[in-house]
Formats: sequence, C-alpha cells, structure tokens
Amino acid sequence: MSITSVLVGLIFVLNMLLATIVIFLERKDAGATWAWVLVLFFIPGLGFVTYLLFGRNLARSKMFQWEDQKKVGIAQLISNQLFDISTDKFSYRNDLEKKYHDLIFMHLRNNDALLSQDNEVTIFTDGHEKFKSLFDDIAAAKDHIHLQYYILKRDDIGQKLLNALILKAKEGIKVRVLYDDLGSRTLTRGFFKELRNAGGEVEAFFPSNLKFINLRMNFRNHRKLAIIDGKIGYVGGFNFGDEYLGKNPKFGYWRDTHLRIIGSAVHATQTRFILDWNQASHRHNIHYSDNLFPTIHSNGEVGIQIVTSGPDSEWEQIKNGYIKMISSAKHSIWIQTPYFIPDASLLDALRIASLSGIDVRIMIPNKPDHMFVYWATYSYIGEMIKAGAKIYIYDNGFIHAKTIIVDNEISSVGTANIDVRSFRLNFEVNAFIYNHDIAHRLTKSFEEDMTRSWELTDEIYQKRSLLIRFKESVSRLLSPIL
Repeated sequence: MSITSVLVGLIFVLNMLLATIVIFLERKDAGATWAWVLVLFFIPGLGFVTYLLFGRNLARSKMFQWEDQKKVGIAQLISNQLFDISTDKFSYRNDLEKKYHDLIFMHLRNNDALLSQDNEVTIFTDGHEKFKSLFDDIAAAKDHIHLQYYILKRDDIGQKLLNALILKAKEGIKVRVLYDDLGSRTLTRGFFKELRNAGGEVEAFFPSNLKFINLRMNFRNHRKLAIIDGKIGYVGGFNFGDEYLGKNPKFGYWRDTHLRIIGSAVHATQTRFILDWNQASHRHNIHYSDNLFPTIHSNGEVGIQIVTSGPDSEWEQIKNGYIKMISSAKHSIWIQTPYFIPDASLLDALRIASLSGIDVRIMIPNKPDHMFVYWATYSYIGEMIKAGAKIYIYDNGFIHAKTIIVDNEISSVGTANIDVRSFRLNFEVNAFIYNHDIAHRLTKSFEEDMTRSWELTDEIYQKRSLLIRFKESVSRLLSPIL
C-alpha cells in the first residue's frame, strides 16, 4: 500500500471521526452541525484543520473564576434582588421598570445581571466626541484606569492613547489594558514597553501560542469597556483605531453608538473587567479592594442591567434578551446592526412581530467589511422585507452601531451584533436600559440616520442580479459558522 493511500485513508477516518464528534458530542444547533459536516466532507483535510481553528466548543469550560464576585458581595445582592422581584417586594423607581420585570428577572436569574437604578447616561454616536470624553476622563483619573478593547491599533489614535496612559502611570495611577490578541493582531509586543516600564500592566486575551496558529481563534473577546476610578464606565461599539474617526477611505464616516455611564452599573462593568483580566493574566491578578468599587454619588434615574454572554455560557443571554424585547413589543422595533444573520429563533420573533403589524425597522451598512457576512445579511434582509419590515441602507459611511429600541421605552446598546458569532462564539457585553429618555434619544439618532439612508424596498430587492442571488445563497449556507 502506498503512502498516498495511507494518507487518504487517514484523512477519511479523521473526517468521519470529527463529523461524529460534531453531530453527537458537541451538541451544536442543527444549522451549525450540518454546515460543519459539509465543510468536513467536501474539503477533507483542510476541513479538519478549519474545524480545529474555528469549530471547537467552549461551553463546558470553566474559564472565569467567580470568587471576585463573591468577595464584593454580589452573590448576596443577586439573591436578595431575585427574592424581592419574585415576591413583588422590589422597589421599582418607575412604572417602566415594573412593566418589564420579567425581562429584568431573566437577566438577573440567568446572567447575574443586577438592576441598578441610579445611572446617568451620555450617548455618543460620533468617534471624535467619544474619544474626547474618554481622554478627558483618563486625564482626570485619580486611582485607576481599566481599558478593554477588541481592536487596539498602533496608529495615531492608538499612539495618543498610549501616551496618555504612560503619563498617568508615571503619576502613580494604576493602569491596566486588556486587548484581544486576534482583534489587535497589528500590535507588536514592543508597543506597550514604555507603559510597562512606567508601571502599567497589559494583557492579551487568548494569545497565540504559535506564531501563525491560534487554536482558539474562533472565540474572541469582542467587549469594549473602560472604567475610570470605579466611578465612570464606557460600553459600546467603538474600538481604538483611526477608522473609528472616519480616517479610512474604505469605510468613510464611522457611525457607532457608545455609552458613558455614571452610577452603580459601573460596578457591574468593573466586575466584568476583573473576570476577563484574571482569565488573561497569570502574573497580575486583580483582587477585591474598596477603591475598585467606591461609593458613587449619582443623581441619575436610568435603570440598567449589564448583560454578558460568551461561548463558555450555557445561555445565549444577550440573544435571549433581544428575543424577549422583541416579543414584548406593541408598537415598534428599531434595530441598527452592521451584520444581520439571525438564527431561526430570532428571525421568527422578528418576522412574527412584523407580520403582526409592529413597526419593524432595520438599518444596515451600504458596504461590507466582511464579504460573506454582507451577502448573508442581504439574504436574511430579503425575508424581513417579505414580512413587511422596513429596511434602511445607511449611505453616509459605515454603520457599526449595535442598538435595539422597543416601543420607544426600552433599549439595548453594546457590542453584540445580530449574528451567530456574537450570540455563540464571541464574548460580548450589552447594556439593557429601562428609560424613556434614553430610548427617545436613541430613536432620534435613528431618525437622523434615516435621512442619510435609502430604503431597500421589495421592488428594488427583486431586481438584484443572478450573481448577487448566487452570492446570497452560498453565504447563507455558511451563515451558521460565519
């Protein structure tokens, strides 16, 4: 028997074994299972390597140690809030929070997402405004600066950030930076040398053990958080790079949504940062101290839950929150997302809402940053048009906002896109907000964006070429694993 025959036979056996694992052990949803089976059988050998890089399941892993939560008393707070809500003893500050008590309870029970009711919120839709505010807060920091970003680039805005952090570290402020190793792959190890020499600490999430291979490359930390002195928090869609200031000709103006929060919700973002940091760090673990969770004096009245999700979790909590919001809608559901690749449950929820007469509006970009994702988005958008939804194509650059507004009452802003990757593969964080004023401000921003968009009608959609239809079909077939 020749060596070639042995190799072919071995590849066949490995494919059969891996297909069996996918079907019977990993317990993926049916769409993802069959998509991987197709990859394994039609691209033998390469399909095996692709699965190792992109298809592994982290659901059973114990990645994050919750001891920090217990030390700050969160476990007891969660238990108390659960009991009070379930026994109708919880003191809601307004009728809106009470109206959505079931959504609040779900996030609290399944995600330990405490409801904080004393928050002040500033909304940023422009990168220049967001970065100016963050740099001002960094300059004013008195105790610590915690930054966590999926993408951090070595460009003008990245260098400006580094210089600001070095200055604060030299002042004796504790500076910690956590970045995703794949998302920030353009960084070199020497980029943070001066910051480290000044006393700052830097860690990479899921770094590559080999130069060009990362066996966890499909599971990335897509969260964007900033916590200043434990009193000010940022969460939203902006990463750190010049393109987020509209300096990349490919994308043009960058439209995103980001929040600045003052209030008890900041403590929830701090806890999330600590958990992620301690997972990534093996040298500088953060332990509870009072300065990380100071008393926050806020005059705000905005109710917020900080909800996280990731491949290590049994629940797709952010997606479940979206579905719960959608199913509660009586009048309107307005969505902004750069990618629209919903799974069957979310797609059904949106179609049912639209067919029921709910005003469903979805705004997506006019240009792709990932080609297969773009055409898969158009395929699903076509179904929503048939169901009666209004589809707007943002035509003033690139829209990267991840925003949902329901009935002009409740909203969600964060890092999670409407796609399988955000729901099952990436580590994400969203703020679920129970406040009329915030929903109204987000609605106003949506309406302003509509003036810079055009509506994709069924008539226009049906005129797309055979080539585009082919691209949609192929991309949709792969959508469960995009």
